Amino acid sequence: MPIKWSAVKVSEACDKVEAQLALAEPFVGEAKRLAEEARKPPNLPQYIDQKLLGLASEFGYRINSLRSKVDSMRKDIPDDAIKAERELAKHGSQQSLV
Repeated sequence: MPIKWSAVKVSEACDKVEAQLALAEPFVGEAKRLAEEARKPPNLPQYIDQKLLGLASEFGYRINSLRSKVDSMRKDIPDDAIKAERELAKHGSQQSLV
């Protein structure tokens, strides 16, 4: 049964999101490094150390979580839907008479 939404548009949106994540990754990595660096001063109270540790961990978790969501969307696109939609587009579109 054909789908009623554009598999191509969803796939292209996933590509764009992945591209933005790739651009963000160096900045997120730097923020994580800075949070880890902030844990190094001597006599840092444990409650501050724990918050910095949580912050550093959260950066990595969020990027991985977002990538996982994009992968999940890609898996939800029916097999061959993109190929079928592109094949249909090659022949042009014609309005239905019904």
